[in-house]
Amino acid sequence: MEEKKSPTKHNQMVISRRWQERVSAENFLGLVILCITLVAALWLYIATKKSKNTAPKPIPVVAGISSIRDVPIYAPALGTVTPVYTVTVQTQINGLLMKVLFKEGQLVKKGELLAQIDQRPYEALLTQYEGDLKRDSALLANARIDLKRYQKLWKEDSISQQTLATQQSLVEQYEGNVKTDLGLIQSTKINLIYCNITSPTDGRIGLRLVDPGNFVQTSNTQGIAVITTHNPITVIFPVAEDYVPQIAPQAYAGKEMQVKVYDRQQKNLLGIGKLLALDNQISTNTGTVRLRAIFNNEKNKLFPNQFVNVKILIETLKQATVVPTAAIQHATTKDFIYVIHANNTVTAQTVVMGPTSGDYTVIKSGVLPGQKVVVNGADKLMDGSAVFVQNQHSSKPVQKAANKPLSKFASERPLGGAKHITGMYTLVHEDSSTVSKTQWSSAIEIRKRPNESITRNIT
Repeated sequence: MEEKKSPTKHNQMVISRRWQERVSAENFLGLVILCITLVAALWLYIATKKSKNTAPKPIPVVAGISSIRDVPIYAPALGTVTPVYTVTVQTQINGLLMKVLFKEGQLVKKGELLAQIDQRPYEALLTQYEGDLKRDSALLANARIDLKRYQKLWKEDSISQQTLATQQSLVEQYEGNVKTDLGLIQSTKINLIYCNITSPTDGRIGLRLVDPGNFVQTSNTQGIAVITTHNPITVIFPVAEDYVPQIAPQAYAGKEMQVKVYDRQQKNLLGIGKLLALDNQISTNTGTVRLRAIFNNEKNKLFPNQFVNVKILIETLKQATVVPTAAIQHATTKDFIYVIHANNTVTAQTVVMGPTSGDYTVIKSGVLPGQKVVVNGADKLMDGSAVFVQNQHSSKPVQKAANKPLSKFASERPLGGAKHITGMYTLVHEDSSTVSKTQWSSAIEIRKRPNESITRNIT
């Protein structure tokens, strides 16, 4: 007969088993937590050590050099090309336009025949006036003969004083008629000359304004055509009144002031001339004064009424310190430039700017000549940043440097930490795959064959 277990002993066994299971679970959980803690601590230690040992990468920048040069200072303006002479060819007599002898747009010379008016009416008048002259000349001659007779008879007391005076008056009347006839003949001859319309000046003639067959009159202000002189040619432009104190003394002293004109986009230089005249007053509406410059226009780059951009040289700063304009950074209260030091770190240097000429700006203070400045890449910099100076000009692809003799690029100093490259001679930079030889400062390793390598430093 089996011996029954007492309830008390059975309960104790169940409790003991559960306790063991609970202790085992707690030990396992504690072990897991411990492992996680150790892994986290190890990761943090490795990350901290790596961050301490790893220096920040230099920031690539494009550099320029501050230099000393003579800087021309120009006053900008907008101008209009204006011919020296603009002449409207008009008829000086009334008549029928018979011929137009010019081609539209051609160059004409002074005195060149342009058009002809019907001469026949004036030729008929000339014949008439010449006939009147002969008649009046004959009457005058006869009156003078009679006057001589009357003078002789009056001395003999054969005629009265009144008869002599009447004959004297008749002679003078005929003399007046002869002069009138001569004047009419001369006027008609001039009109015959005016029947041939000639160019009053050298220049380029425009489009025909009147066709042959029309009756032209002196009262018609439109004219037959318009001639403009193209060489030389002038440009009229206004400049701000602030420039008058610099321009006026030089202009009045007769100093030659250079003027350049560019096209609308300011890309193409159209001509270089000199200041010709300065207006005598400033416009109260615009606060500007008008100037006229004259240009040689043999290549016809300047055209009447053309819109141009003008630059007049008002001053040349001698031996000024300049930097590329792109190097200047602007803050709220100051202007500054990042100056690159010998250890390839930068400092933000406050500067006082002068005038700008082209791609360069004059620096009055803050930067010395010969200092290296950041031209491109300044947006990522701060005081003390390490930089990697790239060539100021466009970089050459790596492929252009490949397969070239190493002696052209490297010294013989072996350095560690180089990259391993297999195959043909290939130059690779750690930070960029397309840089020129002057940009490389880190070591590379060139491996010609397996298990054989040569280390070079590219400087």
